[in-house]
Amino acid sequence: MACYPWPWLNQLQQPTLNAFCFMNNAKISVEVRDQFTNWIKSQIFNTPAYTNDQQANYELNAAKFLNQLLRKLNRMAANYSGDVSHELNKSVCMIVELFANNPVQLYQQLLECMEGQCIAYPYKCIYLADMEEAEVLETLHRLRIMVHKNENDNADMKKEHEYLAHEMKELQEFRSQLNMILNEEIQMNRGYQIAQRQDKLNDNLHTLWRKRSALINEFRHTIHMTAQLQDKVLNKYLSQWKINQRLTGSAASAMAESNLYTIQLWCESLLEIISNTKVQLTHVINTQLEGCMNLMEAPDLMTAMKDVTSLYETLIFNSFIVEKQPPQILKMNTRFDTTVRLLLGNALNIDTNQPQVTVSIISEYQAQEIQSTKKATNCTAGEFINYKGRMEYNEGTRLWSVRFNDIRLTKINRKKQPKQYVMDEKFALLFQFIVTAEQCGLVLPVWTISCPVVVIVHGCQMQRGYANIIWDNAFAKINRTPFSVPDTVCWNWLADVLSLQLNGNSDHSLTADQKYFLCEKALGCNQPFPIPNDLTIRWSQFCQEILPGRNHTFWEWFYMVMKLTREHLQKLWFDGRIIGFIQKKQADKYLTNCHPGTFLLRFSDSVLGSITIAFVHETNDGHHEILHIQPFTAYDLSIRSLADRILDYDELSHLYPYIPKHVAFQRLKKKSVRPQDTNYVATELRANLMIPSDSTPDSQLCNNQLSAASEYTCSGIDQLSFFELQDFALFSQDFE
Repeated sequence: MACYPWPWLNQLQQPTLNAFCFMNNAKISVEVRDQFTNWIKSQIFNTPAYTNDQQANYELNAAKFLNQLLRKLNRMAANYSGDVSHELNKSVCMIVELFANNPVQLYQQLLECMEGQCIAYPYKCIYLADMEEAEVLETLHRLRIMVHKNENDNADMKKEHEYLAHEMKELQEFRSQLNMILNEEIQMNRGYQIAQRQDKLNDNLHTLWRKRSALINEFRHTIHMTAQLQDKVLNKYLSQWKINQRLTGSAASAMAESNLYTIQLWCESLLEIISNTKVQLTHVINTQLEGCMNLMEAPDLMTAMKDVTSLYETLIFNSFIVEKQPPQILKMNTRFDTTVRLLLGNALNIDTNQPQVTVSIISEYQAQEIQSTKKATNCTAGEFINYKGRMEYNEGTRLWSVRFNDIRLTKINRKKQPKQYVMDEKFALLFQFIVTAEQCGLVLPVWTISCPVVVIVHGCQMQRGYANIIWDNAFAKINRTPFSVPDTVCWNWLADVLSLQLNGNSDHSLTADQKYFLCEKALGCNQPFPIPNDLTIRWSQFCQEILPGRNHTFWEWFYMVMKLTREHLQKLWFDGRIIGFIQKKQADKYLTNCHPGTFLLRFSDSVLGSITIAFVHETNDGHHEILHIQPFTAYDLSIRSLADRILDYDELSHLYPYIPKHVAFQRLKKKSVRPQDTNYVATELRANLMIPSDSTPDSQLCNNQLSAASEYTCSGIDQLSFFELQDFALFSQDFE
């Protein structure tokens, strides 16, 4: 598939996105659309930076941009006819209606999309294989050549400097001896020779000065190219890796390990280039000849040194990352592990004493303070056990890292708020240490912050905390104020996130019909099909508001379905045996014209975390009716699997639409247990449907819902104790 340069426009928020929908119209040539997006980029890139007291100039520039944009769209519309022209004119009207009174808003939206155009948002993982990896390698190769050339030029200039310094010293000695010559003729000849040598020396000094100036320009060029590449590596590729890592926590797949190894190689190469340039600059600064020191050289050199030092520190600071994030649902007094890493290998030549890394937990407010001041803090929002570790270098893997493998949170300080909002409070782990590189005299405090975590004290809080983390991982902006998230998001985005949560790394995904069912359930009202792109959902609708006619929220219902599927139905779900997300009335409609015994599986609307079977039943008088078996919960399926139950029911024959049930389902294979006493006959649990007789009043059928019972075929009543089960603890284990 061709990769066009305008997907970043799809990051525009509604209704602005609709105004640019013509960019997906295949009737408009790729060249025209490419030219249009490049024009927008050029307008934004060429805009000067305005300070706060220049807001009027910024607004004027935005207004000019809006007028130019409208004229350009009108010219495009004039070149087409029919539907394309109508669509372009419609876009013009929409833009005028939306932004005529506030052109700055459009300008800022486009600018934000431009800044984040290389970042996958909100839920898609991008791999380095999809990026311009070859371009980075080519740029690094060019930079190495430039640094090598600068090094050679610097060495040649040093030799010339030594030669000219010797020449100047000799001339000074000759001048001091000139007055001591008594013979006037010899004195004149010697003076003439000195003058000639001085002229030649002056020429050589000017040549050296020009070479020095050229070398300084090469330094500037090298620093500029290095800064551009470093910005791309840190703010594009490393940022994308961090987003991939965050989304991996939300079940997305990402080749995190291999990507990070590649990024580390780039960081090491950048550090080598920056270090060599820094050393070369130091040599030039220290190489000064009397009479050849231009007054403007020193400030320029100092500026270059300041820039390269800034690159050096920025690279070190940003290369300190959380390689393995802590659990984002953090339970008090529960052991967990996390790993931080410095992406510079041994290239930094850190002092042989292993640096000590400390970890603390900080509140959202404290994280905001750290971001605004760019300084780590000693403030903490709780207490850890085993919160210190030594950064170690592994020669085999070439990694500087420290793993905290027995850390525990023993205390947390929460802000005062209503009890129901406790799980909305987010914290983070702050890692910090001091980099000491004696070779370059560097002592730099370095810190990094983990993804946000929700602290719980009991398993029953995990459900709500999980909703908070999913929303944050999927919809947090790239460069946000910790830990702000939008209150309203596009439903289609959320539907993809829910599909990711349910299906994990598999190739299975929710169908359009299943997403439509979830949409109507979450929003509590009928919606058009297909779902429009501008349909949104609020955070409160997602996990706070009770569904109409129920006593639970949408997230509580979906979470329990997800938990049931992962623990008991995963293979059936991935094999496509479960429709699952379908209304009861729709299931009846599907089965209306089917043969008796045809059935389908759907998640219950009313019973949390349960699945039911709808099937066609033929009565004694030959009539067909749709019956629904009483929903099976996790407790039921822990006693006997769903596949075994379906195969037990003689009333069920074909999975909708026409798959024989013995083809669609296989019995759960259990390890054979040898009886302790061969005098007894083994027993097995079987499921049985309690179908009411035709004379049973409809009121007793409870909306055609049947009870499903289990019967025992055993040799004695004393064998019943074999099937006693412990109470099923819903959150006895962490839900993954």
